[in-house]
Amino acid sequence: MLSQKIEKALNEQIKIEAESSQFYLAMASWAEGKGLEGVSQFLYQHSDEERMHMLKLFKFVNERGGQAIVSDLKAPSTNFEDVKEVFSKLLSHETMVTNEINKLIFLCLEEKDYTTHNFLQWYVSEQIEEEALARTILDKLNLLGTVDGGLYMFDKDILNISVTNSGSTLA
Repeated sequence: MLSQKIEKALNEQIKIEAESSQFYLAMASWAEGKGLEGVSQFLYQHSDEERMHMLKLFKFVNERGGQAIVSDLKAPSTNFEDVKEVFSKLLSHETMVTNEINKLIFLCLEEKDYTTHNFLQWYVSEQIEEEALARTILDKLNLLGTVDGGLYMFDKDILNISVTNSGSTLA
């Protein structure tokens, strides 16, 4: 059974994951409107992934005797100057999510809820990968600089960008 504190914190994380999905979706729509097919496809996939993160938490709360809550979501920004800004904001967002997961881990230890602590370890690993992927993409964008045709090549290659971190590979 979840304590009220843990249940409330997990429901907050559910909202964060849902807003993350919306955030990626808004960026995907912007990229698609700019003709960046690869970038938009990458972001649509990650929007789906964030929704799955939300659902995983949702089911966990309900399975542990709590009540998962669907809450109002804050509308994400829909205007971006360029692709570099998209991925800079994405990294900042993922860093914020990591901080929130870390707060949840701390709360679980305070509450001696080792079951939830164990469950959240998947999110800890996932956030390491998410941040590493965003940094890798930003590194590649920085390498491009103002090279003619560079954005075109980046857009074609983004779906093949991978990060090796903690023994796993993201593609």
